[in-house]
Amino acid sequence: MKQKQQLAILAVLLVIAGVVWYYARTEATSPSGPFSVTQNYQPLAVENPQLHRESLEHARKTEYKTAGRNIFSAVAPPPIVTPTRKVADAHKNDFVGPKPPPPIPTPPPPTLPAKFFGYGTVPNGVGRRAFLLDGEDVYVVAEGEVLLNRFRIIKVGNASLEFEELSSGRRGTAPLEEQAAGQSSGAGPAA
Repeated sequence: MKQKQQLAILAVLLVIAGVVWYYARTEATSPSGPFSVTQNYQPLAVENPQLHRESLEHARKTEYKTAGRNIFSAVAPPPIVTPTRKVADAHKNDFVGPKPPPPIPTPPPPTLPAKFFGYGTVPNGVGRRAFLLDGEDVYVVAEGEVLLNRFRIIKVGNASLEFEELSSGRRGTAPLEEQAAGQSSGAGPAA
């Protein structure tokens, strides 16, 4: 750009800045500042502005009485069943009413379909490996791996193997089973 064009643009910008400054200065001196709000203040029309102490005392002395429902829970409480006595056996403590449901039996711990017959370690120190025998199949599984797409090996110990059933999350243990000297599984020694 040439120097004349630059001077023309500078002059136009100075004129615009002057106009903005003039209007900003004239608006600041007008009575629309923070004091103008208090000049036009109109108090609310209240019939009796005094405190109603009797209403406050009544609210303060009110006591909460529960109806048997937890007000912080969206779940409705179970119905209250009051037992009734048999008329003929009023002297006994036999009550008529609904019997409590039988306790839910806990499922037995899961069993591993393979036999845990040994363990070993890899030279690079990754972790222990478990040797498992399922019929003729031998599995070598590390801690954290999945066996037969159903069981996760949690810990390989000296005397037992801890595992978790993936479908239910139940945990179980399998003891280390040693073979007799005369039996052969075809798997070789468990180093």
